[in-house]
Amino acid sequence: MESGKRISRIMIGVITGILIAYACMHVPVHIERGENNQDRISRILLRYSQRTYLPGFSYLEEGNKRDLETWLVQKVMEMIPVGMYMEEKSASYTDVEDRETYQMILESQANDENMVDENGNLVTEDGQAEEVIQTSGTQIDTSMEKLMNYEYLLGTFYTVDSNTMADPDLLNAEKLMGKDMSLDMTVEGPKVLIYHTHSQEAFADSTAGDTGTTILGMGDYLTELLNDTYDIPTLHHKGVYDLVDGKLDRSMAYELAEPEIQEILSKNPSIEVVIDLHRDGVGEGTHLVTDVNGKPTAQIMFFNGLSRTRANGNIGYLANPYIEDNLAFSLQMQIAAVNKYPGFTRHIYLRGYRYNMHVKPKTLLIEAGAQTNTVEEMRNAMEVLADTLHTVLAP
Repeated sequence: MESGKRISRIMIGVITGILIAYACMHVPVHIERGENNQDRISRILLRYSQRTYLPGFSYLEEGNKRDLETWLVQKVMEMIPVGMYMEEKSASYTDVEDRETYQMILESQANDENMVDENGNLVTEDGQAEEVIQTSGTQIDTSMEKLMNYEYLLGTFYTVDSNTMADPDLLNAEKLMGKDMSLDMTVEGPKVLIYHTHSQEAFADSTAGDTGTTILGMGDYLTELLNDTYDIPTLHHKGVYDLVDGKLDRSMAYELAEPEIQEILSKNPSIEVVIDLHRDGVGEGTHLVTDVNGKPTAQIMFFNGLSRTRANGNIGYLANPYIEDNLAFSLQMQIAAVNKYPGFTRHIYLRGYRYNMHVKPKTLLIEAGAQTNTVEEMRNAMEVLADTLHTVLAP
């Protein structure tokens, strides 16, 4: 904006100078008897100042015979070159700012669903432990009549991050619940792909060097349950995208993961569901656990990216044509879990970026438990998650 103001001042100065020179050299003026050069120049400047800054009065005073509409059109057209110049300069500055913030946005996307340091410890913006509200475990009314009340739907099932926004058109329960999420089992091949953008996430009692006790191990167990218990053909991809030169670095994790996930989908066109399985990061005093059939079970959270922020609006270079389908999938999973396992799921979290949820309509990003949960609690959670997936995906 400051650059625009400087350009405007320069333009005004240049135009004024041109007018003065033009008036002095080219405008024929009848010299009154006894009028010296100083008076002549003063009168010329006064007349052109009047025409420049008070054109309406000049128009009336000089008795211009053109109609007012013609005069206005002429004045507008005279201003177009300057206006177009300023508009083009403003657009160029915006483009530069977009390029400069692109990497910052990608890094925010990579880190913001749980911020940890290179040792996997939780980091918050103010250095304080973040409080996470435990779900009550009580039955919740999921009737369509209630879900069609936007305020009820939003307050009961969602948390909207301050960097983005939701509205009744986006969260239309009738539309989201009406989408068919069932799998097409008539086509052979894998139906579900599980992977981990952040593969190094571990738990309270994970064993160093044993990936079976990390989020990778939870992916193995969920894959086993879907394949063997529910007969849903599932692949587990164990690519690592958050290690650079042996050190934890998430800044480009989503960008590194995308081409490999797209390649897997290209080679396996039968895949309908993509799950990016994470572990959340919370304050050390927070324990995300509920009781399911007498077993301590880690709670999970569905996480949706909306590809739009309050600051920038829709993010064109993080476009996602499947936002509505993503939201339908997470809401149907949430409702199915609430009905059968009240207290198992936390609120669906809506955030501003994309998180590679554009790869398939039925894509889930799941934050399962946290670093304060035990491996046992996590494995119990995978059993409940597998059953919930079967409920929603079964033909």
